[in-house]
Amino acid sequence: MLVHSRTGRWTTWAVFAVLFVPLFALPLLVILAASFSTNWSGAFPSGPTAEHYTAAVRGESLQALTTSLVTAVTASLLALTIGTWAALVANSLRKNGRRFLDALFMLPVAVPSVVVGLAVLVAFSQPPVLLNGTRWIVILAHTILVTAFAYQSVSAAILRLDPMYEQAAASLGARPAYVLLRVKLPLLLPSLNAAAGLCFALSMGELSATMMLYPPDWLPLPVLIFTATDRGSLFTGSALAVVLMATTLIVLLAVSRIRTKASYR
Repeated sequence: MLVHSRTGRWTTWAVFAVLFVPLFALPLLVILAASFSTNWSGAFPSGPTAEHYTAAVRGESLQALTTSLVTAVTASLLALTIGTWAALVANSLRKNGRRFLDALFMLPVAVPSVVVGLAVLVAFSQPPVLLNGTRWIVILAHTILVTAFAYQSVSAAILRLDPMYEQAAASLGARPAYVLLRVKLPLLLPSLNAAAGLCFALSMGELSATMMLYPPDWLPLPVLIFTATDRGSLFTGSALAVVLMATTLIVLLAVSRIRTKASYR
């Protein structure tokens, strides 16, 4: 730690506990406790049960979880591809061109996600590109929302790259495509890995734009959680929320375990 004195370390841990526990840990613990309960009329929940989780991994709930996973994986891969390509292009442009691309890709983050959902709905509800009522309009909206994070992550990584590797490869006669595929992208793999995890997590939890776009046969889990709690099924919604959170964490842990040659350089 940056704090070397014992008193300073204890003070730092105390401030962390005071801020972390009530703001982050306690709400999650409340959801976890509610997911195992059938009643909560006092200070603590009562009626312990695991039936909510039995229902959360069957039927409509399981289908909604699968829908969220497919949407998040597809949107993350598309966002990573588009964001990486745009970051590489921006790095080759002059200052004004780079600023324009930065503003263009950050625009979906600068406005509420419900505005992005409405824009996608209006834009793709008429021919020649008619996506309204299909799963692809949901995937498209998620891709637009998370591409900015992939772009920013890769752009920052490109700025930190040592140009010596590319110059050495070019001096040995390597073509630009070879330098990109065999030198630059391998060095960017750790950042691509982190960007993919961030895009996946954001897509798994996206609700506002999804509520405006999802068709009846493509119901993501966050929408199901919202509808369950809106009907008053708080304990069922809590179990679904825990399943969503656990699934996201498992995927992120799996992604974080991926090791590349560039990770050890």
